Amino acid sequence: MVKRIFDIIKEKARADKKRIVFPESTEPRILQACERIYREGIAVPILIGNPDEIQAKTKELDLALGNIGIVNPANFTDYKRYANELYSLRKEKGMSIEEAHKTLQDYTYFGTMMVHLGDADGLVSGSVHSTGDTVRPALQIIKTKEKYHKVSGLFLMILKDKTYLFADCAVTINPSAQELAEIAIDSEKTAKKFGITPKVAMLSFSTKGSAKHEFVDKVIEATNIVKKRCPDLIVDGEMQVDAAIVERVCMTKCPGCALKGDANVLIFPDLQAGNIAYKLVERIAKAHAVGPILQGLRKPVNDLSRGCSVQDIIDVTAITAVEAQGEQE
Repeated sequence: MVKRIFDIIKEKARADKKRIVFPESTEPRILQACERIYREGIAVPILIGNPDEIQAKTKELDLALGNIGIVNPANFTDYKRYANELYSLRKEKGMSIEEAHKTLQDYTYFGTMMVHLGDADGLVSGSVHSTGDTVRPALQIIKTKEKYHKVSGLFLMILKDKTYLFADCAVTINPSAQELAEIAIDSEKTAKKFGITPKVAMLSFSTKGSAKHEFVDKVIEATNIVKKRCPDLIVDGEMQVDAAIVERVCMTKCPGCALKGDANVLIFPDLQAGNIAYKLVERIAKAHAVGPILQGLRKPVNDLSRGCSVQDIIDVTAITAVEAQGEQE
């Protein structure tokens, strides 16, 4: 199943190759991944950094990066334009033009500006930096699709016989009903980008009124918002996870449910539940977890786990490339 879904994603990525920026340009795993990404034609990698340092590390690792592009902010011809744009975006927050010039010396900020200005199509970072270091520049420069739209983190959870999408497992700690609905709608769109027909379950510790609590009320309200905004989407809630994914349990607890125990997009009521669930499924069920895929941004920026493997980087790059195709459309 892992091979099949990523064969589909990589095939889509190759059909319209996108320029993906990597700010962590001397990290061995990034360089090893970029060699394969370039060789396999998944994307057009762009490394940001000092060419001498990158080439020295490449030689040390015995890699052949071929014609992979390297952009050095220190002698970048359009640096002034980049700084002026960053200043324009952040001056109302108190940033001076001098601070804009200094901020762009940070490779993640520089790479994010490349995506913002159309000199790259997406960014992948996080192998040696925190999620905040990746998300912060994206929120400040690329920004969300709508003014008050929240960014959320989705994981592809790939088991032997099925692929699930879990959200939000990485970003929004305690979403409101409106924000929870947006996470569900964004997740539905992400599923479609990867060729997955979404069946969305809005999860709770209650199934169809079996418990009364304000936490349950939030999920019910979110479900109603999703149904109103996406009338053709297969979605139901509030429901416990066993009712969402086991047909027998679904038919017992909510026999009229359109999901019929076959949900593949699981929306968790808060970050605690989502983060705990994805790590449990990854460790106990041995699922292949890919993500977090950041949703809600105007252009694709994706975060890596600091414990990521070379294969994880390749997989996230392929996903970022397909997302960039969708944003272009």
